[in-house]
Parts: sequence; structure tokens; C-alpha cells
Amino acid sequence: MPPWGWWPLAFVGIAIVDHLIDTPSWRQRFARMWLVAATWLYPAMLWMWDLTAPGYVAAGAFYAAYFGLAAALTPPRLRAWTLPGTFALAEFARWSWPFGGVPLANVALGQVESPFVYPARLGGPLLVVVTVVIVGQALARLVRHLALARRTDHLDWATMGRSLAPALAVAAVFVLGGLLYPRSNVERTAEVALVQGGGPQRTRASSSQEPVVLGRHVEASNDIVGPVDLIVWPENVVNPGRYLAFDDAYDEVVGVARRNDAPVLAGWFTRGDDLARFNYQSVILPDGSETDRYDKVKIVPFGEYVPLRGFIESLAPSAPLPGGDLQSGTGPPVLDTDVGPVGVSISWEGYFEQRARHSVREGAQLLTNPTNGSSYWLTQVQTQQVASNQLRAIENDRWVLQVAPTGLSAVIDPGGTVLQRTNVSERRTLQATVEMRSGRTLASIIGPWPIVAYGLLAAGAGLAAVRREEVGVGVRSPRHRPANTRFNHRPS
Repeated sequence: MPPWGWWPLAFVGIAIVDHLIDTPSWRQRFARMWLVAATWLYPAMLWMWDLTAPGYVAAGAFYAAYFGLAAALTPPRLRAWTLPGTFALAEFARWSWPFGGVPLANVALGQVESPFVYPARLGGPLLVVVTVVIVGQALARLVRHLALARRTDHLDWATMGRSLAPALAVAAVFVLGGLLYPRSNVERTAEVALVQGGGPQRTRASSSQEPVVLGRHVEASNDIVGPVDLIVWPENVVNPGRYLAFDDAYDEVVGVARRNDAPVLAGWFTRGDDLARFNYQSVILPDGSETDRYDKVKIVPFGEYVPLRGFIESLAPSAPLPGGDLQSGTGPPVLDTDVGPVGVSISWEGYFEQRARHSVREGAQLLTNPTNGSSYWLTQVQTQQVASNQLRAIENDRWVLQVAPTGLSAVIDPGGTVLQRTNVSERRTLQATVEMRSGRTLASIIGPWPIVAYGLLAAGAGLAAVRREEVGVGVRSPRHRPANTRFNHRPS
């Protein structure tokens, strides 16, 4: 997992899992896989501690249970074809529920620098997960064959080939299919500037910082070397409030657009009546007009809104809950600009493949992810966000621009390569020539549903097998027969 990790280790991890769940007891499979998943998720989701410490503890245990259930539904004799499906289904479940899911720290993120990321063009991140599990299981079978050869002093090449060939062939089809899938069309190029104002990490929003944060981004925008076609600012760096009037903030953004003769995609956070909050990205032209606006749709539970607020307040009246919830938008995630339609996934939305897919379906030729990770400790959120945007680029065959107030900001090409990236806390402006592209990948057309269907089929087959074993109908291998059967009473 970013920021650590080396992608081949994922296959070693799956091979170990394949060995651990080779037991007829579904309870043992559940317990062992729960422990594996907890050991993976708790360190990789440490960022959540800053958001909600109790939620971090509960979420790690709950999401690990998804994978425990996947293993419980994977009987040993079926696991070669069921584990890839049940494992992918567990990932999909935690990306979706509860409260909209948490798709960070997923297996696909660890493969963004490897050839095994290319199945994302065909089936999105879930197909990457399936491919990793298939190859990991093949590695486990290879180890078993080599161990047997050491014991018997003979390596049966034919048997080993028959055991490994189907899995490796399927994985090769997925990887080569993604590589060879027709690429999108280049409509034109555009000169873009990404503005990172800089400043310290692990800071909380405060009224006194509103003009300071805006000022940093105005100053950093002075470093733009023109001409440019589009200027992209991070999420909610224009934050009118007690120390910053809305009109004054708006004039500052217009000034940047006017000096560079280019539209600014500015990130706003504004307040309405009844404690309502709005987080949106808008297009501000040099003439001072606002021509389009996108309000964030997928918002952060316990960060931007409080699920079950009434229930929590009744149980803990003194709990430090946010005073008002962010108002979720309803519009399509695309902004119309002079260079073409630009897709927008604000911050948290960048981790969810359906948001970028929705943008491309609406005609987006370039994807942006304005974000704000300044309140988080370390760099887990920021590096995993870059990895997520590498996936979004490959899945949709689009350039992706990630821009944050204190980092990380990045320019990512359609192959998932990070061409430019800032450091944390530095003030820096990235400029690049990007392609506006049209056309859709198979993943952007079909979404995750074929892999979900495969996962449900695998889980159903596994459940049926487990139920048969529970009632004593299933066929058991001799090593799992009870000790008091006549097969174990043989002459010495």
C-alpha cells in the first residue's frame, strides 16, 4: 500500500492467504482471514484516526469481517475459482457500505506501478483485484509443487504445468487485453496550470486562516508562466467567512483569471442558512463571470456530514459533532470550459471509480481531482489519492490533474504515469501540456458489474458447499475423515 510497499509482495500475500484458508472449517477460514485483513487494513487506514478514533477501530474490524466472510465462503476444493470472486466482492462491499464505503487501502492501489494494473481498462479496479488473486494463487500452487519435489526428489513438470497454466493464461488475457484495448481519441491539447499554495500539514479549518489560504494561492498563481488555457485550484481554498467577505474573495479569483487571461477552476466552501455548507468547484472567467458550477456529490461521513445524527446526539449529547452538514450536490460531475468539458471529482470522490466514470459518460475530456488533505497526519491519504488517480487515468484513458493546497498535487497521463508531483507543504505551480480526449474504455462502459456478478456466483457456490458440509452431505477428502471410521483401522 502507498506510501510503502512493493507491488510483487501482493502476490506473496495472496499466496499466504491461499495456504491459510486451506482448511475444511469455515470458522477457521473466517478467523484467519479476518486477522490477515485487520493486519493489512489497520496500518493502511491509520489516517482515519484523525477523522474519528472510535470509527477507525470499528471500521478496521468491520471491513476485515468482509474478507473473513469471503474466506468462509471459499471451501478448499473450490477456492481456485471462488477466491478471486469472493475477494473482489469483499472489496466492492467495503467500497460501498456502510455510509457510502471506504475505497482506500485496496489491493488495486498497490499495482499502479505494475503491469497488472492494465486490466483496469477492461473491468476497473475490481478486475485488477481478481488478477492479483489469480496470480497469487498460482504462486501458492507453484510453492506446493516445489515443496513436493523436495520431499520426493522429483518434479512432475507436466502436472505442475496443468496446475498453473489456466490461472496464468487468464491473467495474461486480462493484462494483454488491457494493454491492447483501443485508445481514446485526442481532440486537442491544452496548457494547464495547477496551483498549490503551500503551508503546514495537519491544520484545521479556522476563520482566521481563510484570507491566509486564499492569499497563498493568489501569490502562487503569480508564478504561472503564460499563456495557459486553464488554471486549476484546489478544493475549498476560497472560503469566505468571518475574516473574508464573499465579494472580496471573488474579486481575488477574478484578478488571477484576468492577469493570466484564462479561466480559473476555483474550489469554494461557503455557508448558507440553517448551518448549511456548500463545497463546490466553479469556472471563473477573466471578465468576472461564473459560467459553471459543480457541487460535491459524494461527501465524507463524520467529516462533512454526520450519519444518524439524531441517534448519536440522543446517546451522547456532548459528542463533538460538526454544527452543520455539507449539502450534497445533484448535478453531473462536468464543468464546461473553453478547452472542452472537464470532469470533476472533489477530494473524497476521487477514490470512487464511479465518479470519474460518470464524468466520462457525460463527455469529460479531461479529469480533475481538486482536494484538500491538509488536516491529515503523515502522507497516507495523499499518496493513496495519487495512486487512486493513476487508476482513474488508466480506467478511463484520460489525463488526470490532482491539485491540493498543501500537497500532493500531480499531473498524470492516461497510462497512469505521474509526470509531475509536488512535495508536501511546498508552494509550487505545475504547468503541463495535456490532451483533451474522447471515447470510452470498456471499464467506463460496463463498470464493475460483471465482476460483482462473478463474485456473487462464487459466493453462492461457496455457500452451497459450506451448507452441504455442515449437514454432512459433502464429499470429504480422506485426510479430513473422523478418526473412528473403518478406513483408519488397518493392520500394522
